[in-house]
Amino acid sequence: MGIFDFLSGEFIDVIHWVDDTRDTMVWRFEREAHEIKYGAKLTVREGQAAVFVHEGQLADVFTPGLYMLETNNMPIMTTLQHWDHGFKSPFKSEIYYVNTTRFNDLKWGTKNPIICRDPEFGPVRLRAFGTYSVKVVDPAKFLIEIVGTDGEFTMDEISFQIRNIIVQEMSRSLAKSGIPVLDMAANTRELGQLVAKEISAQIADYGLSIPELYIENISLPPAVEEVMDKRSSMGVIGNLNEYMQFQAAEALGREGSGSADAMQAGLGAAMGMQMGQMAAGPWGSRPAAAPAPAAAAPAAMAPPPPPVEHVWHIAEGGKTTGPFSKARMARMATDGDLTRETYVWTAGQDGWLKAEDVTELAQLFTILPPPPPGA
Repeated sequence: MGIFDFLSGEFIDVIHWVDDTRDTMVWRFEREAHEIKYGAKLTVREGQAAVFVHEGQLADVFTPGLYMLETNNMPIMTTLQHWDHGFKSPFKSEIYYVNTTRFNDLKWGTKNPIICRDPEFGPVRLRAFGTYSVKVVDPAKFLIEIVGTDGEFTMDEISFQIRNIIVQEMSRSLAKSGIPVLDMAANTRELGQLVAKEISAQIADYGLSIPELYIENISLPPAVEEVMDKRSSMGVIGNLNEYMQFQAAEALGREGSGSADAMQAGLGAAMGMQMGQMAAGPWGSRPAAAPAPAAAAPAAMAPPPPPVEHVWHIAEGGKTTGPFSKARMARMATDGDLTRETYVWTAGQDGWLKAEDVTELAQLFTILPPPPPGA
């Protein structure tokens, strides 16, 4: 190689970056003494941006393309250095490559439960988790606000801050949404879009955007979910007596009709159920009195248990009042404060029902006098 080729090599440089880490957001082009040759070739690939920092000041930002580093391609650098058109000398500058592609499948989740007011269950504690994606939309602002002089900045260094912002806004959105817990699964997409829109302004201050935010699950505490499972099981079973008969018949046929254990289990269940029905008599669910000793006089039949006194809640205008006893509900029906269309609820009832659809309350309206003539 001749002396001319050597000198040409000193004044021509190639600047580029190939990322194979998949989590690097910013990488500083390493150059000894940060010396860049005038006329060097700068390659910026798709999904990248190159930011020049000269003597601590933000200079030119290059989008994807191939550039010759000359005065006409670096207007801000030319202004900072007061270069004239005859400038040909090397210059010192830092070059930061910024990854502008999406960083996908990032996780977020609530560390502590979110306390919300559910219209059906009252105060409940909810947990939520999901995924999101983030993208650099303003490389210069991102470099100034977040990266600083870090030579290699990864997604892990900012993901914790973004997760905190998402969880904060998710907690606020869930608390004020008013969506019943049982209907939240049908509204996760709308909630995710709402949260992403609300935090876009805060993320924009970092030069970032969140193109996508997904809610994978919104869950109740395990103890509450267990109670809901039991309630669902009761609804699936339906008539308890028919279910017991089915269980007895299934026990008889399990493992073949010749199985002694199955026969004994089935006969025992059937006999126990039959004895219970015979002892209950026409009342059905009343327990039979214990058998008296042979020498003793016949025991008197035990009285039936007292009826359960229900208390009722009333829903009007999005608010609930109560609880009220049946006597109080009767007075309200007489005064006109309780109508057939009023929604009521009591313990053990499956959701809110109109008063006329509840057998115990429908009787209150049948004893009322008809409206006066001409009313």
